Amino acid sequence: MQNYKSPVYNVIAVPIEKIVANNYNPNMVAPPEMKLLELSIWEDGYTMPCVCYYIKESDQYEIVDGFHRYMVMKTSKRIREREKGMLPVSVIEKDLSNRMASTIRHNRARGMHNVELMSNIVSELSRAGMSDQWIMRNIGMDKDELLRLKQISGLAELFANKEFGMSDDWKECD
Repeated sequence: MQNYKSPVYNVIAVPIEKIVANNYNPNMVAPPEMKLLELSIWEDGYTMPCVCYYIKESDQYEIVDGFHRYMVMKTSKRIREREKGMLPVSVIEKDLSNRMASTIRHNRARGMHNVELMSNIVSELSRAGMSDQWIMRNIGMDKDELLRLKQISGLAELFANKEFGMSDDWKECD
């Protein structure tokens, strides 16, 4: 890959209206950390671009990494005004499974995850035909963690759309 050029060398300014969130990001940030992120962006500016995939059909940029930086722009009037509604974006060209893997790699390198959303991603990647080896290699998990997440997603699918409660027979026993 002698001629490879990292996407960060081609950062572009994208109008916030053209950016959309993905529906698979398992990363969550608590309100105090979101306030700190807003302060950080106010004090230091955007120091890292959001990573996006360009969707030609709709002329939109789907977030792969940087959802919370994007949300700061959407929710902070002072930052949106100062930045003139433009978000720094680095564009990657990957299919959905590889974008999901990229999101997880970015998130895992930073810290916390939502287990339920992670299990949903593992389930989606499995349904997309990605092998266990592919999933482990591309989203940085070992066999035990993959098995646990598959078990969680399997249980969730098993009990989806079921109502739970006490039967009338049980209530009569009281």
